[in-house]
Amino acid sequence: LPVAAGAGALVILLVSLVGGRLLLSWLARYDWPILAYVVVLTVIGYGPSVWWCRATSQRWGTGSMATDIGLRFRWSDAGWGPLVWMGGVATQLACAAIVLGLDVPISNNTDGIGEVDASRGYVIAVLVSAVVAAPFVEEMVFRGVVLRSLLSRLGPALTIAVQGVLFGAAHLDPERGSGNVGLVLVLSGVGVAFGTAAFLFRRIGPTIVA
Repeated sequence: LPVAAGAGALVILLVSLVGGRLLLSWLARYDWPILAYVVVLTVIGYGPSVWWCRATSQRWGTGSMATDIGLRFRWSDAGWGPLVWMGGVATQLACAAIVLGLDVPISNNTDGIGEVDASRGYVIAVLVSAVVAAPFVEEMVFRGVVLRSLLSRLGPALTIAVQGVLFGAAHLDPERGSGNVGLVLVLSGVGVAFGTAAFLFRRIGPTIVA
């Protein structure tokens, strides 16, 4: 895939996630059913990325996302997924050890969720969408489109490293301040582990399971 496909995927994911959060925050005042908030955030926050992945496949690929971004599953993914997850955790722990050893500021991407000044529906919608939609869409974007677009210009090792760093950077939050540094480094390690798996398997089924 061309670099434009990956760049477009990153921009659309960023804009849609920020827009979805802002819209959800505004709608929270109406005290709608929780399911309504979940649907709004999932459609607005992740829907455009799914559309872009599909459009990318149709414009620059074969029209099949299974072929073009590796959106394929096999029964063996039920076993490979947990192994990839363990690899991600091991990488995360190794990066965290380095970060803590060097006394780099770090925060957690779930810090403060209990103190969020928002309605119950808003908080639950954010959590549900992050657990249900994010694994599919983030893998389609980073290990699907972005990884394959970078492979058109870079070698495998550099591609895996770059998409991993982009994955970590996607979790930046201004409210965390300097804590972003350690968080991005740790999550970049997870992105590298998942990127390696996606490259070796030539599909993202195992990383979605992970």
